[in-house]
Amino acid sequence: MKSTTQGFGKYNNQDVNLYTLENDNGMIVKIMDFGATITSITIPDNNANPVSIACGFDTFDEYFADAYKANAPYFGCTVGRYCSQIKDASVIIDGSEYQLAANCGDNNLHGGAVGFDKKIWQAKIIDGTEKVGVAFSLLSNDMEEGFPGEVKATVSIELTNENEIIFNYKAISDKDTPLSMTNHSYFNLSGFERSVEDLKVQVKTDKRLAVDATGACTGEIIDVTGSVEDLRDAQRVKNVHDAIGGGFEHFYIFDNGDEKLNHVACVSDDQSERSLDVYTTEPCMLFYTGKYTSDELKRSETERYGKYRGFCCETHRWPNGPNIAASPNSISKANEEFKSTTVFKLGF
Repeated sequence: MKSTTQGFGKYNNQDVNLYTLENDNGMIVKIMDFGATITSITIPDNNANPVSIACGFDTFDEYFADAYKANAPYFGCTVGRYCSQIKDASVIIDGSEYQLAANCGDNNLHGGAVGFDKKIWQAKIIDGTEKVGVAFSLLSNDMEEGFPGEVKATVSIELTNENEIIFNYKAISDKDTPLSMTNHSYFNLSGFERSVEDLKVQVKTDKRLAVDATGACTGEIIDVTGSVEDLRDAQRVKNVHDAIGGGFEHFYIFDNGDEKLNHVACVSDDQSERSLDVYTTEPCMLFYTGKYTSDELKRSETERYGKYRGFCCETHRWPNGPNIAASPNSISKANEEFKSTTVFKLGF
């Protein structure tokens, strides 16, 4: 296993670096310190040629192109302070109301206009014989984007010889504050030869959260048993798309009060015999099939993105959780450590 570091660009006169992790099986993960963002994941095909399976770009400037900024798909980044939407960009904590940045209509999305994804993280290489990685750290100031508390956040992203990408998140705040962090990678197991509609998806729960017209969760829990959205038996993505009249943007929830690392989902491609298994300590996962991704976005002419060209398995606390009484652990108490682990295991 090995890791290398190289310059990737500049942001506000600060150097941006790219970290390349490679395991003994030829799997390569590239991560930049801007947004602690995965820019590329490649795996070998049957002839040992690298196949790209994650959306991203090969140059830093492409993350600031007009088409990317207009679409804002958050390719590969670390999202925080609180991912997904918070209704009316407002939370009440201990009787005090905090008005957050409204960057998605009237709602707060992914931490606001300048969330964790738009900051340069401090980085330190993790070397080992069984895994290599990068430990990223960030200081988020009190009242940043309207959120209370000074937060010290870390995420380590590690690659193992079992073809796992391990995300370990930790954070601590000096005030009670909403905290929910995730990785926003988009995958295409066919190497972008086909859309994700050809894939099969299994999610191990019978429950999902309802959303309102703005995209914020209401707190209502929907029993999907026996419906087309019941993915406990693997379903072909296109069959569900056809049945629901559109793409997935579904927040599935899990009974995991003890926060153990559980196997919650598997996405597979029969044609290439590749798979992605998801393990998490989190109580929720968004399965999203890129229904809003712009067709203008691409890494190259042979790797084009767009609608249904990449899927996300975003593990996190309940969306709008700070405003939902039943939401587990959406508010982190002052000086108590926030902890979360998610594992993406590739099969190829």
